[in-house]
Amino acid sequence: MSTSDQDQAVDTPIAAPDTEERRLTPRQARRLRIVLSSVGMAAMAVVLGLRIASRSSVLVVGVYGLALILCGIVIELSRNGRTRLGSWLLGIGLVAAIGADWLLIP
Repeated sequence: MSTSDQDQAVDTPIAAPDTEERRLTPRQARRLRIVLSSVGMAAMAVVLGLRIASRSSVLVVGVYGLALILCGIVIELSRNGRTRLGSWLLGIGLVAAIGADWLLIP
C-alpha cells in the first residue's frame, strides 16, 4: 500500500455498507471536536471572568478551572484520535460544570 493509498484510506468515511447517509471522516470528526472544545474553552473563560467580577469565590475558580482543563484534555484526546471518548467527556463535563455552577455556587 503506497502512501497515497494510506492517505486516501484515512479520509474515507466510516459507514455501514447498507446505509446511504453521509458520515464524518475520522479527520473531520477530530477537527469538529477540537473546534467545539476550543469554543467551550473560550465560553468558560468568559463566564469565569464574569463570575469573578460579580463574586470572588474559590469555588467559582475551581469549577470553571476544571472545565477549562477538561476542554484542554478533550482537545488532546481529539488530536490523538479518541473522538468518541472526547465527545462523551466534553458533554458530561460541561453539563457537570453548569450543574455545579447552578447548585453549588450561591
